[in-house]
Amino acid sequence: MNDLSWKEFERIELRVGTILSAEIFKEARTPAIKLSIDFGDDIGIRKSSAQITDHYLPEELIGKQISAVVNFPKKQIGPMMSECLVTGFIQDDGSVILAVPDKVSKNGARLA
Repeated sequence: MNDLSWKEFERIELRVGTILSAEIFKEARTPAIKLSIDFGDDIGIRKSSAQITDHYLPEELIGKQISAVVNFPKKQIGPMMSECLVTGFIQDDGSVILAVPDKVSKNGARLA
């Protein structure tokens, strides 16, 4: 493992957002869900593709708060531009469980 410095960690903008819309990403090579996420007034609404279809249906995700890195460069994924990286925990079978706050948080709140 390669240790990060505190200064490097501080550069990561890990923020809370609320999922506004979710739909199956039909064009994705690996099964995924397209998300539209509200990160509050300062950051706004961002799009992302998340490979979370093993544990989540799109309709279950609406209104759910998640954590995401919002300061990565945008990335083209098929026909969509991903604007943030939704975080989760990889399980033994390769599936992903979302990393979420355990209480409601203000959209855009930063991980401390």
